[in-house]
Amino acid sequence: MRRQTRRVMVGGLPLGGGSPVLVQSMLNVPIEDIEGNVAQAKRLAAAGCEIIRVTTPHPADAAVITALKQAVSVPIVADIHFDYQAALAAVEAGADKIRLNPGNIGGDDHVAAVAEACRARHIPIRIGVNGGSLEKNLLAAYGGVTADALVESAMRHAALLEKHDFGDIVISIKASHVPTVVEAYRKLSARCDYPLHVGVTETGTYRMGLIKSGMGIGTLLLEGIGDTIRVSLTDTPENEVRAGFDILRAAGHEVPGPEIISCPTCGRTNIDVAGIAERVEERMRGCKKPVKIAVMGCVVNGPGEAKDADIGIAGGKGCAMLFIKGRQIRRLDGDFVEEFCAEIERLVSE
Repeated sequence: MRRQTRRVMVGGLPLGGGSPVLVQSMLNVPIEDIEGNVAQAKRLAAAGCEIIRVTTPHPADAAVITALKQAVSVPIVADIHFDYQAALAAVEAGADKIRLNPGNIGGDDHVAAVAEACRARHIPIRIGVNGGSLEKNLLAAYGGVTADALVESAMRHAALLEKHDFGDIVISIKASHVPTVVEAYRKLSARCDYPLHVGVTETGTYRMGLIKSGMGIGTLLLEGIGDTIRVSLTDTPENEVRAGFDILRAAGHEVPGPEIISCPTCGRTNIDVAGIAERVEERMRGCKKPVKIAVMGCVVNGPGEAKDADIGIAGGKGCAMLFIKGRQIRRLDGDFVEEFCAEIERLVSE
Protein backbone atom coordinates (compact mmCIF):
# COMPACT_ATOMS: atom_id res chain seq x y z
CA MET A 1 0.00 0.00 0.00
CA ARG A 2 1.34 3.44 -0.95
CA ARG A 3 2.39 5.72 1.89
CA GLN A 4 0.14 8.78 1.94
CA THR A 5 2.03 12.01 1.35
CA ARG A 6 1.24 15.61 0.58
CA ARG A 7 0.79 16.50 -3.04
CA VAL A 8 2.86 19.16 -4.77
CA MET A 9 2.75 20.24 -8.39
CA VAL A 10 5.88 20.11 -10.55
CA GLY A 11 4.87 22.07 -13.59
CA GLY A 12 1.62 20.38 -14.60
CA LEU A 13 2.45 17.07 -12.93
CA PRO A 14 1.23 16.03 -9.47
CA LEU A 15 3.92 14.55 -7.26
CA GLY A 16 2.88 12.69 -4.11
CA GLY A 17 -0.63 12.37 -2.74
CA GLY A 18 -1.06 8.94 -4.32
CA SER A 19 -0.26 10.08 -7.86
CA PRO A 20 1.89 7.80 -10.05
CA VAL A 21 5.58 7.58 -9.18
CA LEU A 22 7.48 9.88 -11.53
CA VAL A 23 10.78 8.91 -13.21
CA GLN A 24 13.42 11.59 -13.54
CA SER A 25 17.01 12.11 -14.60
CA MET A 26 19.62 14.85 -14.76
CA LEU A 27 21.38 16.45 -17.71
CA ASN A 28 25.16 15.94 -17.71
CA VAL A 29 26.22 18.26 -20.52
CA PRO A 30 28.45 21.21 -19.44
CA ILE A 31 26.14 24.02 -18.36
CA GLU A 32 27.65 26.56 -20.77
CA ASP A 33 26.66 24.33 -23.71
CA ILE A 34 23.02 25.36 -23.94
CA GLU A 35 22.51 23.73 -27.33
CA GLY A 36 23.91 20.46 -26.02
CA ASN A 37 21.67 20.57 -22.95
CA VAL A 38 18.62 21.17 -25.12
CA ALA A 39 19.53 18.26 -27.40
CA GLN A 40 19.97 15.93 -24.43
CA ALA A 41 16.69 17.09 -22.88
CA LYS A 42 14.90 16.24 -26.12
CA ARG A 43 16.40 12.73 -26.03
CA LEU A 44 15.27 12.34 -22.43
CA ALA A 45 11.76 13.49 -23.30
CA ALA A 46 11.65 10.95 -26.13
CA ALA A 47 12.74 8.24 -23.68
CA GLY A 48 9.76 9.08 -21.46
CA CYS A 49 11.55 11.08 -18.74
CA GLU A 50 8.92 12.82 -16.62
CA ILE A 51 11.12 15.35 -14.78
CA ILE A 52 14.46 16.75 -15.97
CA ARG A 53 17.00 18.30 -13.60
CA VAL A 54 19.79 20.65 -14.66
CA THR A 55 22.54 22.21 -12.60
CA THR A 56 22.51 26.01 -12.44
CA PRO A 57 25.31 26.98 -10.03
CA HIS A 58 25.34 30.68 -10.93
CA PRO A 59 22.56 33.20 -11.66
CA ALA A 60 23.65 33.54 -15.30
CA ASP A 61 23.18 29.79 -15.78
CA ALA A 62 19.42 30.26 -15.57
CA ALA A 63 19.60 30.94 -19.31
CA VAL A 64 19.66 27.18 -19.84
CA ILE A 65 16.30 26.87 -18.05
CA THR A 66 14.73 29.36 -20.44
CA ALA A 67 16.06 27.39 -23.40
CA LEU A 68 14.88 24.06 -21.99
CA LYS A 69 11.39 25.39 -21.27
CA GLN A 70 11.10 26.47 -24.89
CA ALA A 71 12.35 23.11 -26.21
CA VAL A 72 10.51 20.46 -24.14
CA SER A 73 7.27 20.17 -22.21
CA VAL A 74 8.86 18.11 -19.43
CA PRO A 75 9.06 19.95 -16.06
CA ILE A 76 12.52 21.39 -15.34
CA VAL A 77 14.23 21.30 -11.94
CA ALA A 78 17.06 23.74 -11.15
CA ASP A 79 19.83 22.19 -9.06
CA ILE A 80 21.23 24.86 -6.72
CA HIS A 81 24.20 24.75 -4.37
CA PHE A 82 25.10 27.59 -1.98
CA ASP A 83 24.02 30.60 -4.10
CA TYR A 84 20.52 31.77 -3.23
CA GLN A 85 20.65 34.30 -6.08
CA ALA A 86 21.03 31.37 -8.50
CA ALA A 87 17.79 30.00 -7.06
CA LEU A 88 16.00 33.32 -7.53
CA ALA A 89 17.27 33.54 -11.10
CA ALA A 90 16.04 30.00 -11.81
CA VAL A 91 12.60 30.90 -10.48
CA GLU A 92 12.48 33.94 -12.76
CA ALA A 93 13.57 31.79 -15.71
CA GLY A 94 10.58 29.48 -15.21
CA ALA A 95 11.96 26.50 -13.28
CA ASP A 96 9.23 24.10 -12.17
CA LYS A 97 11.06 22.96 -9.03
CA ILE A 98 14.16 24.03 -7.11
CA ARG A 99 16.58 21.58 -5.54
CA LEU A 100 18.60 23.09 -2.67
CA ASN A 101 19.43 22.73 0.98
CA PRO A 102 18.21 25.84 2.85
CA GLY A 103 21.04 25.54 5.38
CA ASN A 104 23.64 26.01 2.64
CA ILE A 105 22.46 29.24 1.00
CA GLY A 106 23.41 31.79 3.64
CA GLY A 107 21.40 33.46 6.37
CA ASP A 108 17.73 33.33 7.21
CA ASP A 109 17.01 36.28 4.94
CA HIS A 110 18.25 34.26 1.97
CA VAL A 111 16.01 31.35 2.91
CA ALA A 112 13.06 33.73 3.28
CA ALA A 113 13.71 35.25 -0.16
CA VAL A 114 13.80 31.87 -1.90
CA ALA A 115 10.74 30.60 0.00
CA GLU A 116 8.75 33.70 -0.93
CA ALA A 117 9.77 33.55 -4.60
CA CYS A 118 8.81 29.88 -4.83
CA ARG A 119 5.54 30.40 -2.95
CA ALA A 120 4.53 33.21 -5.30
CA ARG A 121 4.88 30.91 -8.31
CA HIS A 122 3.75 27.67 -6.64
CA ILE A 123 7.17 26.09 -7.14
CA PRO A 124 8.14 23.24 -4.79
CA ILE A 125 11.57 22.92 -3.23
CA ARG A 126 13.38 19.59 -2.94
CA ILE A 127 15.71 19.24 0.00
CA GLY A 128 18.54 17.00 -1.18
CA VAL A 129 20.57 15.43 1.61
CA ASN A 130 23.59 13.40 0.49
CA GLY A 131 25.78 11.15 2.60
CA GLY A 132 28.86 12.68 1.03
CA SER A 133 28.06 16.20 2.22
CA LEU A 134 26.51 15.76 5.65
CA GLU A 135 27.12 18.51 8.18
CA LYS A 136 30.30 17.96 10.24
CA ASN A 137 28.48 18.22 13.55
CA LEU A 138 26.07 15.46 12.50
CA LEU A 139 28.91 13.21 11.35
CA ALA A 140 30.53 13.71 14.74
CA ALA A 141 27.30 13.23 16.69
CA TYR A 142 26.25 10.06 14.90
CA GLY A 143 29.68 8.62 14.21
CA GLY A 144 29.51 8.86 10.43
CA VAL A 145 26.95 8.59 7.65
CA THR A 146 24.08 6.81 9.36
CA ALA A 147 20.36 6.65 8.68
CA ASP A 148 19.66 8.80 11.74
CA ALA A 149 22.18 11.43 10.63
CA LEU A 150 20.60 11.65 7.17
CA VAL A 151 17.12 12.00 8.61
CA GLU A 152 18.21 14.61 11.14
CA SER A 153 19.86 16.68 8.40
CA ALA A 154 16.72 16.54 6.26
CA MET A 155 14.46 17.59 9.10
CA ARG A 156 16.77 20.48 10.01
CA HIS A 157 16.64 21.79 6.46
CA ALA A 158 12.86 21.34 6.30
CA ALA A 159 12.48 23.33 9.53
CA LEU A 160 14.23 26.30 7.90
CA LEU A 161 11.53 26.40 5.22
CA GLU A 162 8.69 25.63 7.61
CA LYS A 163 9.77 28.65 9.66
CA HIS A 164 8.67 30.77 6.69
CA ASP A 165 5.38 28.88 6.27
CA PHE A 166 6.65 27.05 3.20
CA GLY A 167 5.27 23.54 2.87
CA ASP A 168 5.63 22.53 -0.79
CA ILE A 169 8.63 20.42 0.13
CA VAL A 170 10.03 17.22 -1.38
CA ILE A 171 12.86 15.40 0.41
CA SER A 172 15.62 13.03 -0.68
CA ILE A 173 18.22 11.42 1.59
CA LYS A 174 20.73 9.53 -0.49
CA ALA A 175 23.89 7.57 0.20
CA SER A 176 25.84 4.91 -1.67
CA HIS A 177 25.27 2.19 0.96
CA VAL A 178 21.98 0.52 0.17
CA PRO A 179 21.03 -0.71 3.70
CA THR A 180 21.66 2.81 5.07
CA VAL A 181 19.48 4.36 2.35
CA VAL A 182 16.61 1.95 2.98
CA GLU A 183 16.74 2.46 6.75
CA ALA A 184 16.91 6.23 6.35
CA TYR A 185 13.86 6.46 4.09
CA ARG A 186 11.88 4.19 6.41
CA LYS A 187 12.66 6.45 9.35
CA LEU A 188 12.00 9.63 7.41
CA SER A 189 8.63 8.38 6.14
CA ALA A 190 7.61 7.80 9.76
CA ARG A 191 8.52 11.37 10.74
CA CYS A 192 6.91 13.46 8.00
CA ASP A 193 4.38 13.33 5.20
CA TYR A 194 6.43 15.19 2.61
CA PRO A 195 6.67 13.43 -0.76
CA LEU A 196 9.95 11.57 -1.12
CA HIS A 197 12.42 11.52 -4.00
CA VAL A 198 14.00 8.06 -3.72
CA GLY A 199 17.37 6.95 -5.02
CA VAL A 200 20.77 5.50 -4.24
CA THR A 201 23.71 7.72 -5.15
CA GLU A 202 27.21 6.97 -6.46
CA THR A 203 26.13 3.49 -7.50
CA GLY A 204 28.72 3.01 -10.24
CA THR A 205 28.50 1.96 -13.86
CA TYR A 206 25.44 0.37 -15.44
CA ARG A 207 25.77 -3.20 -14.09
CA MET A 208 26.46 -2.48 -10.43
CA GLY A 209 24.48 0.75 -10.50
CA LEU A 210 21.38 -1.08 -11.68
CA ILE A 211 21.80 -3.77 -9.03
CA LYS A 212 22.21 -1.29 -6.16
CA SER A 213 19.40 0.94 -7.43
CA GLY A 214 17.10 -2.00 -7.98
CA MET A 215 17.69 -3.24 -4.44
CA GLY A 216 17.35 0.15 -2.77
CA ILE A 217 14.61 1.79 -4.82
CA GLY A 218 12.77 -1.48 -5.39
CA THR A 219 12.70 -2.35 -1.69
CA LEU A 220 11.25 1.03 -0.79
CA LEU A 221 8.69 0.95 -3.58
CA LEU A 222 7.49 -2.46 -2.42
CA GLU A 223 6.98 -0.91 1.03
CA GLY A 224 4.95 1.93 -0.48
CA ILE A 225 7.70 4.52 0.01
CA GLY A 226 8.63 6.85 -2.84
CA ASP A 227 6.85 9.43 -4.98
CA THR A 228 9.54 10.06 -7.59
CA ILE A 229 12.73 8.15 -8.39
CA ARG A 230 16.06 8.70 -10.06
CA VAL A 231 18.34 5.80 -10.94
CA SER A 232 21.80 7.37 -10.62
CA LEU A 233 24.15 5.64 -13.05
CA THR A 234 27.57 6.40 -14.48
CA ASP A 235 25.91 6.10 -17.86
CA THR A 236 23.66 8.09 -20.16
CA PRO A 237 20.63 9.85 -18.65
CA GLU A 238 18.47 7.99 -21.16
CA ASN A 239 19.57 4.68 -19.65
CA GLU A 240 18.73 6.04 -16.20
CA VAL A 241 15.17 6.66 -17.37
CA ARG A 242 14.79 3.22 -18.94
CA ALA A 243 16.16 1.61 -15.77
CA GLY A 244 13.74 3.66 -13.67
CA PHE A 245 10.73 2.42 -15.55
CA ASP A 246 12.04 -1.15 -15.40
CA ILE A 247 12.38 -0.93 -11.60
CA LEU A 248 8.89 0.53 -11.31
CA ARG A 249 7.46 -2.28 -13.41
CA ALA A 250 9.32 -4.93 -11.40
CA ALA A 251 7.85 -3.42 -8.22
CA GLY A 252 4.34 -3.83 -9.59
CA HIS A 253 3.64 -0.29 -10.76
CA GLU A 254 1.80 0.32 -14.00
CA VAL A 255 4.27 1.54 -16.60
CA PRO A 256 3.55 2.51 -20.20
CA GLY A 257 5.16 0.39 -22.88
CA PRO A 258 5.86 -3.30 -23.40
CA GLU A 259 7.27 -5.68 -20.83
CA ILE A 260 9.45 -8.36 -22.39
CA ILE A 261 10.04 -11.55 -20.42
CA SER A 262 12.33 -14.37 -21.48
CA CYS A 263 13.52 -17.65 -20.00
CA PRO A 264 17.06 -18.18 -18.67
CA THR A 265 17.59 -20.97 -21.25
CA CYS A 266 18.80 -24.55 -20.73
CA GLY A 267 19.92 -27.52 -22.78
CA ARG A 268 16.47 -27.77 -24.40
CA THR A 269 16.75 -24.28 -25.90
CA ASN A 270 16.43 -24.30 -29.68
CA ILE A 271 16.46 -20.56 -30.49
CA ASP A 272 18.64 -17.55 -29.75
CA VAL A 273 16.50 -16.33 -26.86
CA ALA A 274 18.75 -13.42 -25.89
CA GLY A 275 19.18 -12.18 -29.46
CA ILE A 276 15.47 -12.46 -30.24
CA ALA A 277 14.44 -10.72 -27.02
CA GLU A 278 16.85 -7.85 -27.75
CA ARG A 279 15.58 -7.59 -31.33
CA VAL A 280 11.95 -7.47 -30.14
CA GLU A 281 12.83 -4.93 -27.44
CA GLU A 282 14.47 -2.64 -29.99
CA ARG A 283 11.59 -3.07 -32.43
CA MET A 284 9.08 -2.10 -29.75
CA ARG A 285 11.00 0.92 -28.46
CA GLY A 286 8.63 3.88 -28.47
CA CYS A 287 5.50 1.75 -28.06
CA LYS A 288 3.40 3.03 -25.14
CA LYS A 289 0.86 0.22 -24.93
CA PRO A 290 1.32 -1.97 -21.82
CA VAL A 291 1.67 -5.33 -23.56
CA LYS A 292 3.50 -8.34 -22.07
CA ILE A 293 5.68 -10.18 -24.57
CA ALA A 294 7.37 -13.55 -23.94
CA VAL A 295 10.36 -15.13 -25.67
CA MET A 296 10.74 -18.70 -24.41
CA GLY A 297 13.39 -21.21 -25.40
CA CYS A 298 11.38 -24.40 -25.84
CA VAL A 299 7.86 -25.72 -26.15
CA VAL A 300 8.18 -27.98 -23.08
CA ASN A 301 7.72 -25.28 -20.46
CA GLY A 302 7.52 -22.08 -22.49
CA PRO A 303 3.77 -21.67 -23.09
CA GLY A 304 2.90 -22.68 -19.53
CA GLU A 305 5.49 -20.50 -17.80
CA ALA A 306 4.47 -17.49 -19.89
CA LYS A 307 0.73 -18.11 -19.98
CA ASP A 308 0.02 -14.67 -18.52
CA ALA A 309 1.79 -12.98 -21.44
CA ASP A 310 -0.34 -11.23 -24.03
CA ILE A 311 1.73 -12.75 -26.83
CA GLY A 312 4.81 -14.92 -27.06
CA ILE A 313 6.81 -17.57 -28.84
CA ALA A 314 8.31 -20.86 -27.71
CA GLY A 315 11.26 -22.14 -29.71
CA GLY A 316 11.45 -25.31 -31.76
CA LYS A 317 14.09 -26.56 -34.18
CA GLY A 318 14.16 -23.91 -36.90
CA CYS A 319 10.72 -22.70 -35.93
CA ALA A 320 8.67 -21.27 -33.08
CA MET A 321 5.21 -21.74 -31.69
CA LEU A 322 3.18 -18.53 -31.48
CA PHE A 323 0.87 -18.27 -28.48
CA ILE A 324 -1.54 -15.52 -27.46
CA LYS A 325 -3.01 -15.30 -23.95
CA GLY A 326 -1.64 -18.79 -23.23
CA ARG A 327 -3.35 -20.34 -26.27
CA GLN A 328 -1.23 -21.87 -29.04
CA ILE A 329 -2.06 -20.20 -32.35
CA ARG A 330 0.25 -21.57 -35.03
CA ARG A 331 3.78 -22.54 -35.95
CA LEU A 332 6.10 -19.88 -37.34
CA ASP A 333 8.80 -20.95 -39.82
CA GLY A 334 11.59 -19.21 -41.70
CA ASP A 335 12.25 -15.66 -40.45
CA PHE A 336 9.85 -16.20 -37.58
CA VAL A 337 11.22 -13.24 -35.61
CA GLU A 338 10.01 -10.82 -38.25
CA GLU A 339 6.63 -12.54 -38.35
CA PHE A 340 6.49 -12.50 -34.55
CA CYS A 341 7.18 -8.76 -34.48
CA ALA A 342 4.47 -8.21 -37.05
CA GLU A 343 2.02 -10.13 -34.85
CA ILE A 344 2.99 -7.98 -31.86
CA GLU A 345 2.49 -4.77 -33.84
CA ARG A 346 -0.87 -6.02 -35.01
CA LEU A 347 -1.87 -6.74 -31.41
CA VAL A 348 -0.82 -3.35 -30.03
CA SER A 349 -2.59 -1.53 -32.85
CA GLU A 350 -5.95 -3.09 -32.01
